[in-house]
Amino acid sequence: MTDFFTSPISTFIFAVVGAYLLGALPLADQLSRRHGVDIFAVGSGLAGSSNVRRYVGKAPAMTVMIGDMAKGALAVVFASLMGVDGAWFVVPAAAAVFGHWYSVFSGFRGGDGVATLAGIGIAQFTGIGVIAVAIAMLVISGGQKMPYSSLIGLVFGYGVLVMGTIAYEMPVLPVVGIAGLTGMVLMRASIGHFHRHHQGEALDPYDLTV
Repeated sequence: MTDFFTSPISTFIFAVVGAYLLGALPLADQLSRRHGVDIFAVGSGLAGSSNVRRYVGKAPAMTVMIGDMAKGALAVVFASLMGVDGAWFVVPAAAAVFGHWYSVFSGFRGGDGVATLAGIGIAQFTGIGVIAVAIAMLVISGGQKMPYSSLIGLVFGYGVLVMGTIAYEMPVLPVVGIAGLTGMVLMRASIGHFHRHHQGEALDPYDLTV
C-alpha cells in the first residue's frame, strides 16, 4: 500500500485531483452570495467576473478575476511540485479548468474558465505567458464595440504564445498540448456569449469571463 502512494502513477493522480480542487474553489459563487446574489440565477448563469460585475459590483468582479487566474496558476505550480512536467502539465491544467466549470462545491456549476486558462498560461510559460495574456487583454479592451472581443482576444493570446515559443526555441509540445484546452475554453465561452445574446442581453466587449 505504501508503494502505491509513492508511485509515479499515484503522484500524478494526486496532482490531477489537487488541480481539480483548486479550480473548483467557488470564488464567484461565495463572493456573490455574501452580497445577496445567486450568480447562477442571473445573467448568463455562469460564475465569472463579468457576470459578477453586472450583478454584484466592479470590485468583487476584479477579485474574482484575479482569484480565478490564481487558481489556474496554482494548479500548474502544484502539479510541477508533484513532479508533473513537459506536455503532461496539460492534464492537471485541464482538471483545474474542469473544476472551474463543474465545481463540486457549487453543485457542479461554474464559469467558462477563460481567466483560469490565463493563469495556467502565465504559470507554465512565465514571461511569454504574461505577454500573451497582456496582448489578449489589449485586444479585448481595444475592441470596445466589437462583439465577442474576449474570444478574439483569447485567439490572439494563443497566437502570441505560439510565436513566442518559436522565436525563443522553447519546447513545442506544451504549446501543442494546451491548444486543445484553449479550444475547449473557447467553445464554452462562445456558448456563454450565445446564451446571453439569446436572452437579449447586450454583449460586453470587456468580458474576460462570462
